[in-house]
Amino acid sequence: MTAPSATLLGTVETPVAVVDLPTARANAARVVDYCRRHGLAWRPHVKTHKSLGIARMQLDAGATGLTVATLHEAEGMSRVCRDLLLAYPPVGSAKLERLVGLPEEVRLSVALDSPEVLYPLAQAVQGARKPIRVLVELDVGLGRVGIPDPGDAAHLAAEVEDLDGVSFGGLLFYAGHIRSPGPQRGPLIRALGAHLEEVYAALDARGLQAEVVSGGTTPTLWQSHEVPGLTEIRPGTCIYNDRSAVGQGAASADDCAYSVLATVVSTRIPGRAAVDAGSKALAKEPWDGVGFAVVREHPEVTAVALSEEHGVLDLADTDWRPRVGDRIHLVPNHVCVSVNLQDRFLAVDGEKVESWPIEGRGRMPAPPPPPFHSPE
Repeated sequence: MTAPSATLLGTVETPVAVVDLPTARANAARVVDYCRRHGLAWRPHVKTHKSLGIARMQLDAGATGLTVATLHEAEGMSRVCRDLLLAYPPVGSAKLERLVGLPEEVRLSVALDSPEVLYPLAQAVQGARKPIRVLVELDVGLGRVGIPDPGDAAHLAAEVEDLDGVSFGGLLFYAGHIRSPGPQRGPLIRALGAHLEEVYAALDARGLQAEVVSGGTTPTLWQSHEVPGLTEIRPGTCIYNDRSAVGQGAASADDCAYSVLATVVSTRIPGRAAVDAGSKALAKEPWDGVGFAVVREHPEVTAVALSEEHGVLDLADTDWRPRVGDRIHLVPNHVCVSVNLQDRFLAVDGEKVESWPIEGRGRMPAPPPPPFHSPE
């Protein structure tokens, strides 16, 4: 990450999220280059940044579409992208109404794992818009959502083919359980591949073929080409990266584009310092048992405790002695949940600094404007 200007560091009110745009562009270019070399498409998940500006950056770099988790994200991203994947089952009439109300020119895909989601979706789509492509979601080991049994997955795919309003497009999975360091991932990725081969065989027995096989995570990003049949990957964290991505070997500290700029507010406790970025700026998500964020300027220092508005730095392993008023960049353990706490971020491009909105935050549609009343 390039260093923002000293003027910025000294004048902006903190805590504030900061994104180094050259680093983010380099991250996007690196992923696109990898995908092109291995015949993969990149459909990044926007849950990491939730920003139309960053989404445009990814599309300009060569992303083939975008992945969203909420209808609010889909509504926002439809302004910049015409190929969206909703990687979350749309349950309930309110969500379905918003889904079919997306612009007609947007090609929509939806991931689901049950007839209970499939049939209402197909019914909602009929006559409302062109057919939606369905990706049958698999459970490949995380144990969260998805179909564990290959035969059951193929059966649901066949059900999709029998319905109007939807078409079977392929498979989707999220191997979020594979987080071990590089050499330890090999057996897990091979097990993933073996499971997928069973699903492909079950589909073939029904005369079906998965045009799309969508997977990929940031921890396994650079091993994606080892997964048989994979056609597209959806890693999102890789645009910004974070402490966990560095710890898992998916990125280096220099690849971290996002940080929270904070100010030291107290040094009265021996061996510690307090900053003005707490859980409401960084998110209280532990990683590897040690702290919630790392200080970019002093990577030996971590934020070991967070309350709502305070972050507590442990100074036991450093010669750095902060003073009240000092400014530091904190790289959070998990960038996605930190971004979701911000309304805006500072987009830094060399000496150019702009305030960008985070349009994808929240879930509810924007309220209609109040009725106009002419003055009497």
